[in-house]
Amino acid sequence: KWADADAANRVCAIGNQQSPIDIGDTVKAQLPPLKIIWDKHTDTIVNDGHTIQVNIAESSILSLGDTYYRLLQFHFHHPSEHSIGGKRFAMEVHFVHANAANALAVVGVLMIGGKANAVFSKVVSTMPGQEGPPVKADPAIDPAGLLPVKRAYYRYSGSLTTPPCSETVDWLVLADPITVADDDVARFAKVFPMNARPVQKLNRRFVLQSA
Repeated sequence: KWADADAANRVCAIGNQQSPIDIGDTVKAQLPPLKIIWDKHTDTIVNDGHTIQVNIAESSILSLGDTYYRLLQFHFHHPSEHSIGGKRFAMEVHFVHANAANALAVVGVLMIGGKANAVFSKVVSTMPGQEGPPVKADPAIDPAGLLPVKRAYYRYSGSLTTPPCSETVDWLVLADPITVADDDVARFAKVFPMNARPVQKLNRRFVLQSA
């Protein structure tokens, strides 16, 4: 109902490259490796009423072929927004990057219950429980600690998953999930029981899969 609520969100309803999607059939492709050079610390953490978002200082970089993007922030969805073969996951974290032309590249990491992840545990133990202004993030929150060891990924053209749903996102969804403690998922879910957009139609798009 986003488009009904505000005409500025019209693309949420009429766009044909909306996200998230269910990743089913893929096309194997020689995609460039993801070169991730992120600082080991973060700037601020905020409960914005929609998610928990961690903001980053200016020197964290994603290199994708010849294009460089700066990491702006990362945030969480419960349950996952993307699904694979119809399967949704416990949660998903989105690392939002922008290049010099303000085009976006978002790295999505799926999260399943299991062994605790120290960084996610630190996020949920320090996250603001109520909506409010940003506060200083715990220095132990290292963004790279939320990445799997392997960096194989799916790539497709899509959109923001929240209004205004702009179709300006190069999506890079990692194939391997990370594990996080079930208790930590439950703690996040107490604050945000459901903040994931349903999957959208693929339409005429292809999903590429790195070798």
